Amino acid sequence: MMMQEIGVGLIGYGLGGRAFHAPYVLATPGMALRAVVSRDPAKVHAGLPGMQVVPDVDALLTLPGIDLVIVCSPDELHADHAIAALRAGKHVLVDKPFATSLADARRVAAEAEGAGRLLAIFQNRRWDADFRTLRRLIAEGRLGEIIQFESHFDRWRPTPATTWKDARAAGIWQDLGPHLIDQALCLFGKPEGVSADIAALREGAVSPDYFHVTLRYPRHRVLLHATKQAAAHGLRFVVHGTGGSWIKNGTDGQEAATVAGQRPEGADWGVDPQPGHLTDAAGDSHMVMNERGDYRLFWQALADAIRGEGANPVPANEAIAVMEILEAGLRSSAERREIRP
Repeated sequence: MMMQEIGVGLIGYGLGGRAFHAPYVLATPGMALRAVVSRDPAKVHAGLPGMQVVPDVDALLTLPGIDLVIVCSPDELHADHAIAALRAGKHVLVDKPFATSLADARRVAAEAEGAGRLLAIFQNRRWDADFRTLRRLIAEGRLGEIIQFESHFDRWRPTPATTWKDARAAGIWQDLGPHLIDQALCLFGKPEGVSADIAALREGAVSPDYFHVTLRYPRHRVLLHATKQAAAHGLRFVVHGTGGSWIKNGTDGQEAATVAGQRPEGADWGVDPQPGHLTDAAGDSHMVMNERGDYRLFWQALADAIRGEGANPVPANEAIAVMEILEAGLRSSAERREIRP
């Protein structure tokens, strides 16, 4: 029996649409990218020759053959665009952050439930090479009981940009925070408390470009950190447990590859050549080669879920849990106290 093709419409063709969504839709068996919403057809056609480009969301939702709508518009439009697509009877994938407020996220989730449509949130970094490696090490008991988990997304961008992304109300916490929070929740579940320092530290910055957040659990601590003023920004993970420590430098290369125009294919796709270092309880240290990173696994799982052949890879309730931590972090930083999410 032939597999039913899933027609896809993409809202937005900035970095996210161009590097994180369009290439993977094209690479996923049984998915077909049929239209893109953009005010710049030439930019779309430069990467997707012959693609149908429509000027707005309303035009997209009237096209035949669109089963899945990917919302990759600016953050403040996520909720409205997702709800419009759900009301038009479409399945929806929303890029992170799910929304700009917890209330909006819950509103979208309720709309999806009422419409009986699949709603997924794009948390692709669950399929990073280093994070998949860490999950394996924990599952194998190589680190024992985790005591401290430290996760970094640091950058060297000392001059604020003039784009809308650098003007987000919550800044880097809203941009990179969802990745780090989602990974922490995948590993450890909901924390008992959130303590956050979120600040704009660069000269001329209009929104936060730094955060240092502690998630408190009964028997361990999770530290989430990002700054745009780190000239040495290689550190990614530091994990200490009763059985050993694992330290990983360097980031998964799938983003850089698609930004450079590579297609997600080939035997070496997702290979992270920079190993982590594991030090056991006896003090012996050795390299740990990485699992293969593969964002294609998310997309195939999404296609299967739409056909009713598998589970939603990132359902709304998991993304709402991320939003709860995001909002708790903002409150904690503003009020200078721990917040229970």
